[in-house]
Amino acid sequence: MKNQLHRQLRIYRYVIYRETLIDPWEHFWSFIGAFVGIFIIAFIQSLHFPPLENVFLIGSFGASSVLVYGAIQSPLAQPRNLIGGHVVSAIAGVTVAQLLPDIIWLTAPFAVALSIVCMQHTRTLHPPGGATALIAVSSGTKISSLGYWYVLSPVLSGCLILFIVALIFNNITKNRHYPVKRSRLRRSRRQHLKSRFERTKGTST
Repeated sequence: MKNQLHRQLRIYRYVIYRETLIDPWEHFWSFIGAFVGIFIIAFIQSLHFPPLENVFLIGSFGASSVLVYGAIQSPLAQPRNLIGGHVVSAIAGVTVAQLLPDIIWLTAPFAVALSIVCMQHTRTLHPPGGATALIAVSSGTKISSLGYWYVLSPVLSGCLILFIVALIFNNITKNRHYPVKRSRLRRSRRQHLKSRFERTKGTST
């Protein structure tokens, strides 16, 4: 029992040590990537819309930047999740806005809950996607007037900008690799498909 406690304590110390390591270059490239990604989206918006009409620069892109540039090893930050999660959530949010009456205490929770289920079903879970769905039903006439165009722009166009910038700045140094080729998400997906194939093969024989 005592040896097991010592072993667990060593593991916790190691995890805490690894999580609190400060790599100035990692922070530098995270900063540069996030700055450039949001800068491009904001600059495009400034060319086409007055300052008060924040259509392209939706808040969920800020949350995505935290994952895509600051936690690039996370399964939730991979391209499928970044792009798919936002697009699926945007479709869910716009659909709720189109079908349900404009009652915020009904549309807001319904849009977020539906987006979560849709992302889970499509294996594109991306936490900022919930905000994308919420924006579709709570941002007034500017967003609601776009209808399903909201899915293409600003959502899809903004995701593609963040993704392209991530491909550049997350692969500059040898220690940063994006997308992660051996992420836990991909491993679990392969294991799931393998087990399902084996079950199918077993029942057929």
